[in-house]
Amino acid sequence: MSIRPIKRIVQSQPTIEGAGVKLRRAFGFSDTAETDPFLLLDDFRNDRPADYLAGFPWHPHRGIETITYVLSGIVEHGDSLGNRGTLGSGDVQWMTAGRGIMHQEMPQGDAQGRMHGFQLWANLPSSLKMTAPRYQDIKGNEIPEVMEDDGTRVRVVCGDFWGKKGPVDGIAADPRYLDIFVPPGKRKVLKVEVERHAFAYVFEGSGIFAAASQPIGVLSEKQVDGNEILVREKAGDRSLVLFDSGDEIAVQAGDQGIRFLLVSGKPIQEPVAWYGPIVMNTQTELQQAVSELRNGTFIKDRAPGSPAH
Repeated sequence: MSIRPIKRIVQSQPTIEGAGVKLRRAFGFSDTAETDPFLLLDDFRNDRPADYLAGFPWHPHRGIETITYVLSGIVEHGDSLGNRGTLGSGDVQWMTAGRGIMHQEMPQGDAQGRMHGFQLWANLPSSLKMTAPRYQDIKGNEIPEVMEDDGTRVRVVCGDFWGKKGPVDGIAADPRYLDIFVPPGKRKVLKVEVERHAFAYVFEGSGIFAAASQPIGVLSEKQVDGNEILVREKAGDRSLVLFDSGDEIAVQAGDQGIRFLLVSGKPIQEPVAWYGPIVMNTQTELQQAVSELRNGTFIKDRAPGSPAH
């Protein structure tokens, strides 16, 4: 067994998307080598309705899957297939854009005006770029939750973990998407298959992720144990933790506990060419998609009256 070393810990960065939504971006629109098959992770957390109510009006997607996970507030959505619905607290929508879809997402806060959720983009391999679009809408009560005696809690959105299987299936990258809470002062070692890329995104509390197998001591400490350098790194709210190779991660929760997403998937290892929410393998394919947007042929599957571009 080998604990995964940490490549680095970075803070998500403020950005503006959609019609003026203020959010934080953990990664996206850059080199995908370290996060393949994942392309982007946005944290849309805000308690000021003016910063998010304009939402994400009609926009195209092709060649990717988008995963929306809502923690508080609601998101109303609609698309060119004629689907309409609402995502509430704890709900997940896994959308396979495939050969093309027009989509809108309009967030609303809870009774206190708070909105919080995440959107993750997963790439599709070239063989599935032009597959038919589909949705998997998952209600919060359908997501299995595992509780350990020490108070550790894991929601299994996708993949297998601790004997539970998440409700999302048929995903090309065979991802695992977990929402994990570790209580104050507790230390956990969690399995991650060695062939997967993996990252953690902290959104409550703080903790220390470590390459050390023994109990963790001083924060941000480096020690030499024989030929091994033991690295201990503290990660707080809105921190992205990128892991190197190995088959386990170790984390010790701070005084307030720690809650984080742990996401892993098998790399696709194909060229990535993207134009906003359209992600293909070549510039020629991108040019074709843009041409189709302009001439109204982008959408191959459309409900009557829905937008074509």
